[in-house]
Amino acid sequence: MQLQQESATLNETNQNETAWIYRHRFWIVGCTPLLAQLIGSAFNIWYNLSHIRPLLTSAQHAVFINTVLVYNVVVYPVAVYLWVQILRSLHRPCQRLLQRQPISLEQLTKARRLAINLPWWGILVAGVSWFLCIPVFLTALQLAPGDLDSRLFLHLPTSLLVAAFIALTHSFFTIELTSQWLLYPVLFQETQPATTPGAFPLTLRGRGLMWAISASICPIASLLLLILASQPLGAPLPWFSLSVGGLGIVFGLTTAWMVGQLVVEPVEALETAAQAIAAGNLNTRITLLRADEFGPLIAEFNQMVQELQDKQLLQETFGRHVGEQVAQQILRRDPSLLGVEQEITVLFADIRNFTARCTLSTPQQIVTMLNLFLTEMVEIVEQEHGGIVNKFLGDGFMALFGVGADPSHHAARAVTAGQDMLWRLERINQHLQAQNQPPLNIGIGIHTGPAIVGSIGSPQRLEYTAIGDTVNIASRIESLTKVVEVPLLLTAATRQALPMTFLTQPLPPQSVKGQPHPIQIYGLVAPPAIASN
Repeated sequence: MQLQQESATLNETNQNETAWIYRHRFWIVGCTPLLAQLIGSAFNIWYNLSHIRPLLTSAQHAVFINTVLVYNVVVYPVAVYLWVQILRSLHRPCQRLLQRQPISLEQLTKARRLAINLPWWGILVAGVSWFLCIPVFLTALQLAPGDLDSRLFLHLPTSLLVAAFIALTHSFFTIELTSQWLLYPVLFQETQPATTPGAFPLTLRGRGLMWAISASICPIASLLLLILASQPLGAPLPWFSLSVGGLGIVFGLTTAWMVGQLVVEPVEALETAAQAIAAGNLNTRITLLRADEFGPLIAEFNQMVQELQDKQLLQETFGRHVGEQVAQQILRRDPSLLGVEQEITVLFADIRNFTARCTLSTPQQIVTMLNLFLTEMVEIVEQEHGGIVNKFLGDGFMALFGVGADPSHHAARAVTAGQDMLWRLERINQHLQAQNQPPLNIGIGIHTGPAIVGSIGSPQRLEYTAIGDTVNIASRIESLTKVVEVPLLLTAATRQALPMTFLTQPLPPQSVKGQPHPIQIYGLVAPPAIASN
């Protein structure tokens, strides 16, 4: 019990600390570069006391101290004011987002851009403050009584530059880290920072260079300054030490460049390949051979692309078999063996006297004729009227209406598709007659009712289809077109679902297999074509 209470108290304390951090996020971001600035200032003050002071006369030293006081009173408050104003321009949009208040896209984009560029703004304000010291202090010392030691023109600017680089590089990293921690989650809730226009994030090459400056160049330059400052006036320069220090700086920059190349090259290759894939080019591969951590990453990336390519081929092939709309619908949702019961309209179409036709034509002629017929009919059903050609049945097919992207008015769309199919058949027959082939006659049966629709089968092989009495009745109605010699028949259920603009005529009820009572059927008034036996 006591352990539980202690654990609860600890959790509450952690939550309170986290809440306090997020409430004061702008103070934290604003104050993070302070430590780096103090470290740079400490180096500068120590160097000035130990090496610049001995080069100054009493009068020059007094001028130097007065300049320090005036500069700190005038310049640094201005720099702090500018930094606070920059943070305030970020504070307002962040508060609106946190309070779920409306904010324009322009304001949000501007805030996001400023958040990414915030480290650059921070070192710009601090850098101007640091680098302005060089002309100000040298001018003030030149106006002081007495001649200046010539070594001051080397040591004072170099001391300020080294201190500035120490402060600025570390300030950049601290501002960047705290911004990503505290500001990015607020500003980039629905997008990625990399997509922000006008932003200038530090590149990997720039990061390596900045690391080299802060980790090698600044320390080596400090050591060289110590060696030069300890040299008596007029003594020969310690060329060996200067050469070693210069080589250290060159090696540091070279190492940073080489490390940058080793990291940047695979990252750029991955970025280029990812952009190509996003544009739809799945033939992209990364050919870099790496033995480090990038090697497995490149291999996994290429494997992922291969799998995407295989899936695209499967989708395209599957789409050709069951229809593009069906393929997309199946791939968007998890296959279900149970299916879903819904009201749909089922259309069956069949070519008349197909068996007799096969005995009089070559197999090539039959395949060509079927491809022509089915291409035209599938276009009418799927592209013009939003249905789904679900099954090809040799010389016919089954189409479903009401299960695709637009489930409304499925009866009207099915009947209109049937009418258009009969009209289109006339154009197909003109083409066949031009090739000295007999014309086609078809029958179309349409019925509306409930059916189980979904992916049905086993986990190893699924078929997207509809099953139930509605499908059976639609198939029987299509068969009745041969009995009543009407090319397009529909049931009472479909007729009731049609708008009043569709004119129908009742036909004698017909008995069909599997139904206990005769079925009332209807034909359209003045149908566009007549089917024959």
